[in-house]
Amino acid sequence: MHHTQERYATHPAEYLTMDSTALRERFVCPDLFREGATSLVYSHEDRMAVGGAFPVPGVPLELVAPDQFRTANFCDRRELTVMNIGTPGTVVVDGEAYELGHRDCLYIGRGHAQIEFRTATEATKFFLASATSHRDRPVELITADAAASAAAGAVDTANERTIAKYVHADGAQSDQLVLGITSLERGSVWNSMPPHLHGRRTEMYLYFGLPEDDRVFHFMGEPGQPRTISVRNEELVIAPAWSMHFGAGTSNYAFIWVMAGENQAFEDMDQVSVVEI
Repeated sequence: MHHTQERYATHPAEYLTMDSTALRERFVCPDLFREGATSLVYSHEDRMAVGGAFPVPGVPLELVAPDQFRTANFCDRRELTVMNIGTPGTVVVDGEAYELGHRDCLYIGRGHAQIEFRTATEATKFFLASATSHRDRPVELITADAAASAAAGAVDTANERTIAKYVHADGAQSDQLVLGITSLERGSVWNSMPPHLHGRRTEMYLYFGLPEDDRVFHFMGEPGQPRTISVRNEELVIAPAWSMHFGAGTSNYAFIWVMAGENQAFEDMDQVSVVEI
């Protein structure tokens, strides 16, 4: 079974007219993980597509191209990252099987025809992120241990965290996608603080590892015009290129950040001071 939503791009002036319900409808993507199905959100922000695959034992899930792509196969004009946020599972690309453990990532370049998700013993969850691509590229498995990890933040500022980069200029190569995971330590709640902008690319956050009764309060908007959205576990937030993107949780948590656009340099960002927020 397959589900696809479509989200249109937003001008910052329109954003200022939105109430909490409208903000969620435009920028938050819930229900990406539906058991026994694939779910996609096609965004007009940098033509990114994100979603989830939730296979159950003995029932493979094929990734099909949504109508918006106008292609026979998902990766005919696109690249794709698959991040396992559940129990061990398998991704089959053109007949070759790749085993993914928790927080392992598979990059699938343009030109690969058949993509299938499988699990042997229990249902698992794969997060999908895709952008347009202009050349054929190979498949590359990046394990959690192989990701480039660095510590950031501090206990004193409640943002002690580890940033793990998987797909980036100095790691697994891509045409547009840059992807990693930020994990907050116990007692830390702020992510990406102080915040930043990067007008050359869209970024999306998938929050996960958050207890059921906790929330992340995600901040967005231009400096001086912040709005807050309450986000549950395994919900995704779209951050347009003009928007700040940071949040604070009622517990520690992790999030997958994925970007696409004009520039892949991780350090290419415009810092926003706390007093400018």
